Parts: sequence; C-alpha cells; structure tokens
Amino acid sequence: MQKILNVALAKRSYPITIGENLLSEFQHFKLQAGQRVLIATNETIAPLYLQTLIDMLEKHGIKTDSVVVPDGEQYKTMETWNTILTALLAHNHTRSSILIALGGGVIGDVAGFAASAYQRGIKFIQVPTTLLSQVDSSVGGKTAINHPLGKNMIGAFYQPQSVVIDLHCLKTLPQRELSAGLAEVIKYGIILDPEFFNWLEQHIEDLLNLDVNALSYCIYHCCELKAKVVAADETEQDMRAILNLGHTYGHAIEAELGYGNWLHGEAVSVGMLMAAQTAKLLGKLTQADIERIKNLLIRAKLPVNRPTTMPIESYLPHMLRDKKVLSGQLRLVVPTKIGHAEVMDGIDKDVVFQSIQLT
Repeated sequence: MQKILNVALAKRSYPITIGENLLSEFQHFKLQAGQRVLIATNETIAPLYLQTLIDMLEKHGIKTDSVVVPDGEQYKTMETWNTILTALLAHNHTRSSILIALGGGVIGDVAGFAASAYQRGIKFIQVPTTLLSQVDSSVGGKTAINHPLGKNMIGAFYQPQSVVIDLHCLKTLPQRELSAGLAEVIKYGIILDPEFFNWLEQHIEDLLNLDVNALSYCIYHCCELKAKVVAADETEQDMRAILNLGHTYGHAIEAELGYGNWLHGEAVSVGMLMAAQTAKLLGKLTQADIERIKNLLIRAKLPVNRPTTMPIESYLPHMLRDKKVLSGQLRLVVPTKIGHAEVMDGIDKDVVFQSIQLT
C-alpha cells in the first residue's frame, strides 16, 4: 500500500512516497547505479536502519559512505553541521554526490543545510523516521541549525530531490516522540482543514496505536496540505507563515529551557494554546473552539500548560527574535476558527503576557 504525492515547484518539484518497508525498495530514491551517496544519521537510528539502507543501495550499484552524529535537538548545531561537511570532504565527495538524511527533524534540517552549502549545493534525499518529520519538517525545503539565541535562525530554503516515508520506522518510535509528531498533525486541522480536525477527533487513538491505514491517510493528507502551501509560497513571503501556528511561543520555550528538554512538538502544543488564547483575547476565537483544541491535544498525550519553571517575562525576548517579526513588531499566527488562521501584526505585549498566563 503505497501513496505518491508530488510537491509542485516547477524544476524543483519532487515526489513524496509513503508506504511500508520502503527502505528496501530502490526505485523510490530516484538514484542510478554508479552514483555516490553519503548517509547522515544519528546514534539512535543507525543501529536500527542504517545497514538496511546501505545494503539495499549497494545491491543496486550505489557507492555508499555514512556519518553518525549524536541524537537530539541540542545537537542541531554548527558543530553537527560541520561534522557532516567534514565527512563529505573526508570521503572526497563531489558536486554529483547525493546526501541522504536518515532520521528525524534534526537530521533532516542539519543534513539539508549541509547539502545546500557543500560545494555550493548538492542533491539530497529526505528519509524521515519520526512522525513529526514525516508530516512536517521533511517537506517544503526548510533547512536550518539552532543558535543559543534562537531556533532555526541559520539555514536555507533548499528542496530535496525526493522524500521517502517508511511507516515501518514508526514502530520503533518512543511514545513521547509519537505524541510530539501529533502536535504538528493537529496543527494542520486547526489552520487549514476543519474536516481533518473532525477526523482526528474520531481517530486520534488509532494514530497512537499505529494503525497503518490511519497513519497512511494522516501522513498523506498532512503532506498534501503542506505541499499546497509550499507550492504557493515557497520562501514564506505570505501564506506559508500560517504553518508556524504555535511556533513563536513554542520556540521561546525550547530556547529558554534548553533545546531538547521540551520536544519541539510539546512546545508547539502549548504554543498553539497560547496562540488560541491570543485569538480569544482579540475577539477572534470562541472558548468552545479552544476547548476542542485543548481536549484533542490532551487525548494525543501532549502538554497543555506552560512550563512552571519559565517566567512569563522570559518569553518576549525570544519572541522578538522570531523570523516573522517586522520592524520590531510582533507578528503572530492566530486561529480564527477550527480550519482557519491568519497572521496578525502589532499585537500588544500585554495581550501576549495574558495569553501565556492563561495557558
């Protein structure tokens, strides 16, 4: 049971293939015998899937090297980026080499950024192994590393040549990571698709139980929604910003508490509720919709309250470094109803503080 979706970006268009056991199927990688690849992965994924991928590629005449880096958001750094670049250089890779990112969002972002920079750009393939990376970060060409002062502040828009989503990889995903991915899934329903939000209310336990049919439909639909937005606004000049619902608040939590202490999806979960409270204070969202969002996040085993160890006043310095800030003014994505969101400028700081306090 395989599904293929195309991200329509003219000459940079590429396929997303979704199915089971795709790591053993050569055709989805869009490679040719004789090509050279470097597989970038992490210490968690390497023992599980690296050899399977190497064996399959070498069986089809691909010359393969690999580099294994530490696992975790705290390693989404210049040092890890440099480790991947060093591996490319040490193995004498050229402009015709291809970098494969095998792992979650951190690997995909760092390896994609390395591909964008190596010899001014080489091709790369996303093989996302977490739910969050499968529904969100592997699609759309955002690549980046973190800085102590801000998340994803150093990077590039750089599209892969293909995305290969193997549902089998989710069987080894810890429960907490699975729930973190569901935060991004729920986000799509809130900002773009009320019927999908309704579907999630009916099937969230199926996703938590790794029901293959539910996962296949969910991941395909999330990728489909994101692909449409990316095709319309690849470099986030306009509507793509709505994909950042909850992220301005959430990134503040991640940066302040130390990357990796709260998972990205956990921070986004609380951030979406803060954004929902902002919308309510501005007269844009009903309490009934906030309750629906909150209840679905709870059922997905996600946090719905702000971290008690983080002072309210510590959010704003991080939020003012957000990439959506314009002329020193906060710009936030706020939901106006289930299935629709908008970007709002010039939101008063008191509203922001009150929204945090209410969450």
